[in-house]
Amino acid sequence: MKEQIDYLESRLKARPEIAIVLGSGLGPMADEVSDPTVIPYEDIPGWPHSTAVGHAGKLIFGQLEGRNVVVMSGRAHLYEGHSIDKVVLGARVMARLGASKVILTNAAGGINLSYNRGALVLITDHLNLQGTNPLLGPNDDSLGPRFPDMTFCYSPRLRQVALDTAQRIGSTLHQGVYACLSGPTYETPAEIRYLRIIGADLVGMSTVPEAIALNHMGAEVVAFSCVTNMAAGITNEKIHHGEVLETGRDVSAQFINLIRAMLPSV
Repeated sequence: MKEQIDYLESRLKARPEIAIVLGSGLGPMADEVSDPTVIPYEDIPGWPHSTAVGHAGKLIFGQLEGRNVVVMSGRAHLYEGHSIDKVVLGARVMARLGASKVILTNAAGGINLSYNRGALVLITDHLNLQGTNPLLGPNDDSLGPRFPDMTFCYSPRLRQVALDTAQRIGSTLHQGVYACLSGPTYETPAEIRYLRIIGADLVGMSTVPEAIALNHMGAEVVAFSCVTNMAAGITNEKIHHGEVLETGRDVSAQFINLIRAMLPSV
């Protein structure tokens, strides 16, 4: 991490207080940052490039609602062939730069039948079904303990801020458990039935490794899913990535309003 931190510190006007990671189709949030310093991923030594469509691949440092923020527009995924250490590198670097509060977002498939396409969901807990964990291997005691507790992986304080904010601005915010699989295939109808049985409301291919790594470091995490499609077998339609991006764009204004309204209390 040292070379990435050294490079970014040489470019910063101020250290970030809050980090925001943008999922597929939610890139317009990056345009909200004022007085931005934009750093493409390819300029950062050792930084994983994002190849997923809908992920811009840049860090944006600046201000939003009077807070110093860093926005990570695009993330690395296991399905792109990155190691788990590379998948969480961005989250760890942002936390080390000073972002002790992190807002994670993603596009997800809806399993809970009360959700509709375009619903915003506050993640209350997760199921890590990727078959790996960013804390495997020797523990780096400078980051956190060997066996971190995950009871409050998603900060109760920040979740309450999100719920209170949504009520105040009149935005509908659901709550649910997010199941994380490796991808890149979308799930089969049988897998979705299994995920519903074990308690999943949503399914996707990101967020959980970052949440684990950040919790290990003592950062406060809050996470949101945008339901961009209903999961396999719930409707008779095939799932395609274009639908994911289109829905993300359709709800981006609602999402931006919620995040902006939250920031003064984060």
